[in-house]
Parts: sequence; structure tokens; C-alpha cells
Amino acid sequence: MKKRRLLMLFYVIGAGCLFMLAGAPLSPVLEVVIAAPAFAQGHSGHSAQPPAQTPAKEKPEAVKQSPGKPEAPPEQAAEEPPQVEISPEQQRLIGVKTVKVTQKPLQKVIRTVGRIEADERKLATVNTKIEGWIEKLYVNYTGRYVKKGEPLAEIYSPELLATQQEFISTLKWAGRQPGATPPEGVHGAHEQKPSATGPEPVSELKQMIARDAAASVEASRQRLRLWDISDEQIRKIEETGKPARTLTLFSPVSGFITQKMAIQGMKVMPGEKLFDVADLSTLWIIADIYEYELSMIRVGQPAQITLSYFPGKAFASQIDYIYPTISPDTRTARVRLTLPNPDGKLKPQMFTNVEIRISLGRRLTIPESAVIDTGKGQVVYVDQGGGAFEPREVQLGLRADGDAEVLRGLKAGETVASSANFLIDSEAQLKGVKPLKGSNR
Repeated sequence: MKKRRLLMLFYVIGAGCLFMLAGAPLSPVLEVVIAAPAFAQGHSGHSAQPPAQTPAKEKPEAVKQSPGKPEAPPEQAAEEPPQVEISPEQQRLIGVKTVKVTQKPLQKVIRTVGRIEADERKLATVNTKIEGWIEKLYVNYTGRYVKKGEPLAEIYSPELLATQQEFISTLKWAGRQPGATPPEGVHGAHEQKPSATGPEPVSELKQMIARDAAASVEASRQRLRLWDISDEQIRKIEETGKPARTLTLFSPVSGFITQKMAIQGMKVMPGEKLFDVADLSTLWIIADIYEYELSMIRVGQPAQITLSYFPGKAFASQIDYIYPTISPDTRTARVRLTLPNPDGKLKPQMFTNVEIRISLGRRLTIPESAVIDTGKGQVVYVDQGGGAFEPREVQLGLRADGDAEVLRGLKAGETVASSANFLIDSEAQLKGVKPLKGSNR
């Protein structure tokens, strides 16, 4: 038996050497060596039968794939939203209050100050176009109310006197003065018709003289008009045949004298301003609007005006102009409102309070107190129930009357902490809980 086993061992060693020399793998040899003890005899000296080989169990396939399709990668686990736990007892102790995110009408109220100014469209100035001296002054103080056509001052001008004399001489030459003998063939500015007794026509020379006389009269009259002599004054000169010593200046509008430069006896030059007259029946209110509020301002929006001069009284007005420039110092733009002043109680340079209410429509809103501004963004804490609060980044839009418009990050019906949320945020910071980046709910 021992000999037989030694022969078998030598046989296996020899076979392994032959396989090595031939370059074949040693796997068959190793299998023989491992299986060799199975053919060993038993204690009775008989050869033991080799055990029946059981078929190897097939490993279950993990995923059966259809031929031709690549294997799908395993699904990535969704990132859990961060939460901070605050028990109901702790919420009651720190005063946590919650509010629902709702859609509601949003109204923006812009409150600013304004100042009353005179309506520039109703301002007038009085000056003269001739050189002369003020001989008589009818309005001798600033602030006096004058009516349209009321005399303001009388000016003596040698140049104006000479022009009037020239006009009178032209009238006499044209036969317009009472008692004056008109040149032959001239009757006023018209040609003489042939007499009934004879058919003799008027000569061409007489017609030329008549035309020249009429043109000279009209030129002198026009010159007086250009020097602001009224038609009534010209008519008076024409009727009396005497020049007016002084020129009377009249008020062009009804209003108050806001500036008076004219003094009794002073010399005036052409174009020199003597009076400023302002009609204060309607006034302007100039209000300042900050740059970030300017996008909501439109012409025609209603406004409410209040003054400390009239406690408890409000005036209705509307925006009628937005100025095109912004002040570089205050970063504000000016808007103009018009206010009637029939009784004259409103005065220029008074200060007013201006309130403009702007309807922004229905918006998704939350209280401004629910928002924590981190400097890099805005964070709210959403109540998930059971004492769990989720920090969430939001994007805000317009703010009005303590409410803020939500553009991104929240849905209608969700509940957010509106009071003591800074304490919830402190707890979250201690526990290292931070909102997910790029939340797009």
C-alpha cells in the first residue's frame, strides 16, 4: 500500500514537471493533488469509491439585463434637508410664532416731503424797451396783489416823445388830424374819387403821394406798438394830436408782486426788469423720491397732501410730471404735483407731507420679521411639524407695509417662523445646521 502511494506521488511529481517543461498551467496538477486523498483506501484495505460530485450552486444574478444595453449606475441617495429640533416646550419659552405663506394684495405706500412753489407757467415779468426815468410809481412794495391791466409805473423817455411827435406830424401830412388840409388826391388813406361834375381822372403822382402818406402813418403806428404803447394810447394821441409825456406800464397778469426793482426816479435801460408778477391761483408741489422707489412712480398716480398749517385736513392731488435728472448729493429724483389755491391760504416755500399709495396686485408674501438677512442672502425657518424647523434660502422682491414678496424658495400654504427666529438660527448655528445651497422650491 505504501509503495502504491509512493508510486502515485512520483507520478504526480513527474506529471507536474512535464507540464512545466511544456509551459502548460499547473491548475490540472493542483486539482489532482487536492483530489488525490479521495482515492486512498480505507482501514479495511479496500479502495474507497470517489464521492459523487454535486453540481455547484449557481450564483443568483443580481440584475438581469437585456442584451445590448449597458448596465445602469446605482441611484444616488437624495440629500436630506437639514433640520433643527426645537421642542414645543422650548418654543413656548422663547416665544416662537409661526405664520402661513399666503397670496394677498400688496400695496406700497411712499411717504416723502415736498415744498410748495409757484406755477412757472403763470409767472410774468415787466420791463421796458426804451431808455428813460420812472416819474411815477403806482406799486411801491413787494407782495401787493395787482389785477391784469392795472398800471404799475410811468416812464419818461425823450426818445419815445420824439417818436410820438413824428407820428403826429405824419398824421397831419396825411390829413388825419382834425382841421388839417390833406394833400391833393388824398383823403385819409384812400384815393379821391372823380367829382360828379367832371370825368377827369386822378393823376398817378397824386396816387403815389397818397400811398406814401398811408404807409408812413402805419409805420409810425407800428413803431409805437413795438415799444409797448397800447392801441388805446395810440388812438388817444391820434384824436388829441398831443404826445403823451410818459409811458404807462401795465400788469400783464393778475397776481402778486414777488419782486420789485423799480424805485421812484431811477433811470431804466431797455430790457431791465422792473417787476415780477406771480399768479398763485394754482401751485406746484415738488417732492423728492428715492432712487430705488422711482421705478414704481408713474404720471397720473393719485397722492394725498397734508400740511402742518392745516392740521387734520388733506388735499387730493396727482403726479403730473417726473423730472428727468437725479440729485447726485441726495440720490433722489423730483416729481411735481399740482394743487389749486383759490382762497390763497397756501404760500410758496411751505413744507408738505406727500403720501403716494401704489397698488402692486396679488403677490406671494411673508412678514419681513420672518426673514434673517445673513449678508449673503435671506434665510427663513420652515416649520415641518413635530418641533422640526428647516432653514431655507429665499429670494425676495418688493417690500411694503411690513410684508415682503417671495420670488423663490417658498410655496403658498407653508408655515414659517415669524418671531424668535433668531434664537432658532442661533441653535442651528451651534449644531452646524445650514440651509441647502441652490434650493429651488
